[in-house]
Amino acid sequence: MTGIVHPDVRFVAPDTLPWVEGGGMKLRVLRVDIDENIWVIENKFSPGFTAPGHKHTGKVDAFTLSGRWHYLEYLIDYEAGSYVYEPANSVHTLHVPADNSGETHVIFVMQGANLNLDADGNVESVTDAVSILAAYEYMCEAQGFGTPTVLR
Repeated sequence: MTGIVHPDVRFVAPDTLPWVEGGGMKLRVLRVDIDENIWVIENKFSPGFTAPGHKHTGKVDAFTLSGRWHYLEYLIDYEAGSYVYEPANSVHTLHVPADNSGETHVIFVMQGANLNLDADGNVESVTDAVSILAAYEYMCEAQGFGTPTVLR
């Protein structure tokens, strides 16, 4: 068998994309598809981290690699090895328990946008493929990593 690779197959080698830090989490953006508004991100959350409440306009797949987390609205802890599927229009608040012994590491495959909500449920900001890529590139530059080579 020969090693033929389809020309559209792309690959991210470990540690070729930097982790950027801010607000109790680390982020790296693995891939964005602007036309389809799909974004694949990897997060490491510190114990006690809580993300803003948000609504997904599209589907989300989440793979927990280490640690544990949950949504404040649900009674399920997602531990290392778990897979979570979230349908479009899910509304929730990601939280990492403060008693975790280390970081919680999760990969998210997002379709559409996150509508980030204030305490009254009003949209404060929107995160999508375009904005997450711009934020990641900005943070990489600001933290001295230069411009990352995110898969597109």
